[in-house]
Amino acid sequence: MTVAMILNEKGRDVVTARASDTVGDVCRTLSEKRIGAIVVTGAAGQIEGIVSERDVVRVIGKEGPAALEQPVGDVMTRSVVTCADGDTVNSVMARMSAGRFRHMPVVTSGKLAGLVSIGDIVKHRIAQIEREADQMRDYIAMA
Repeated sequence: MTVAMILNEKGRDVVTARASDTVGDVCRTLSEKRIGAIVVTGAAGQIEGIVSERDVVRVIGKEGPAALEQPVGDVMTRSVVTCADGDTVNSVMARMSAGRFRHMPVVTSGKLAGLVSIGDIVKHRIAQIEREADQMRDYIAMA
């Protein structure tokens, strides 16, 4: 199973922000869209960073409510780990676990093509395991 299979099912829309947007703006978007991370892109659509709920909590915990007025470019994670459509679910799951992050942008031909979360990965992995178990039960029943 590949990342493309997940994106084809869930969709490829990605919520993005600009580095100049405030942390407060990003918080509102996270809340309204009920998502855990936003990809920060430049004018040409290139990935500049990613900001997650964890980043927001960290800066508010450190600086208090004034942090909400800061540009998100000051608090985002700049070294973004990405994957490609053809990457396997298992390889992406391993990279997310090793890096201890929950969201990974998908890049195709240098462009942002989607976003997968650890929830997406786990959901599809469980579905795959259930399908395999059903196939084994069918095989055993035929024997």
